[in-house]
Amino acid sequence: MTQPASVIDLYDSLLAAEDERARARIIAGAFERLEDRYPELKDLATASGVRESELRLQKEIEQVRADLSKEIEKVRTELIREIEKLRADTSKEIAFGNQKILRWTTGLLFAQLAAIIAVIFGVGLM
Repeated sequence: MTQPASVIDLYDSLLAAEDERARARIIAGAFERLEDRYPELKDLATASGVRESELRLQKEIEQVRADLSKEIEKVRTELIREIEKLRADTSKEIAFGNQKILRWTTGLLFAQLAAIIAVIFGVGLM
């Protein structure tokens, strides 16, 4: 049995077929030739397939967004904790520095006072 070359030949072959089995074979052969001629038809997307993929991608995007939001919040919390720790450490260092300055200033004031008293009472270099 020869395979039809065009749609008209396919129609004529189907009309001339002796029984349903022969017609089914002609139709199957036509599909096989179509698939051989256009192999990309097997990979052709349908509207429902595209919609299903779109919904799946939207769901994945939402999941990634949710995961990213959690990660951002976690990093934000860690940063706030680190900033607070740095503030506390800086405050301690400033307080320590202020104490050192106060000690030096107090010591210098006493030394200056002693020098002034020494000058006033004539104790000193002469």
